[in-house]
Amino acid sequence: MIIDTHAQLYTREAVKGNVEGIPDDLAKMFKGYSQFFSGKGMELYTIEDMDAAGVDKSVVVAVDAETTLGFKIPNELVAKMIEKYPDRLIGFASVDPHKGEKAVAELDDAVRNMGLKGLKIIPHLIDVYPNGKMMYPIYEKARELGIPVLLHTGTHFHLGRKIKYCQPVYVDEVAVDFPELKIIIAHFGYPWYQEALAVVQRNFNVYFNIAGWSPRYIPDMVVQRMDSILSHKVLFGSDHPLLSRKRILDELAGLKLKEETMKKLLSENAKRLLQIK
Repeated sequence: MIIDTHAQLYTREAVKGNVEGIPDDLAKMFKGYSQFFSGKGMELYTIEDMDAAGVDKSVVVAVDAETTLGFKIPNELVAKMIEKYPDRLIGFASVDPHKGEKAVAELDDAVRNMGLKGLKIIPHLIDVYPNGKMMYPIYEKARELGIPVLLHTGTHFHLGRKIKYCQPVYVDEVAVDFPELKIIIAHFGYPWYQEALAVVQRNFNVYFNIAGWSPRYIPDMVVQRMDSILSHKVLFGSDHPLLSRKRILDELAGLKLKEETMKKLLSENAKRLLQIK
């Protein structure tokens, strides 16, 4: 079984009418994402890409930056896709911490009533550091629900948004304060990948993924850690539609990782983290 732990839901339905009032350059970028699909529904495009790569299951994520940007890919839309493909897709919720108790309630509803299995937070879209105290009630709810938190870290290409919120060292404080909470550092924190690997290595509850990266360009230090002391912490992710899953898997084969590492990377670690039988 191959499990993609990180993919997007940039559909026309998700983006249409969702970018009014945000900066023009950022609006154009989000609208541009929906053009990947060339008239196909997102579910068809996603399933076709998974099938072409031999990927069995994929996480798709919501985005909630409503307070700061008026941008939201709702939990309900993700849940709708999961209902169509329950054996192929796994939904991650997103909530806006600026909404306080309402955000906590929305997360509870998304997991208990919509069947979503994780939480996605993009700090630079909400102008909150991962260790910001307004995040703590949300982390506590995620801990209570037993779901992992996927945090964007490292560089990004959302024009006009600040990279300072995305440094992986801030995840360390969260991991220490919530030792039972499973956390995924997305994109291995590049360009702060040494920092990200240190956070992963010293905290039993922190994982990292390779989403959004062409494997041939993953730094040697990251590859070495993937294939050795952190092989039990690394997760396959595509960030589809930004990269095709087949391209990533083809290039992963070229890294000549150990067979045992590939099993953990593509399947075993995600099964354990997402409680997939």
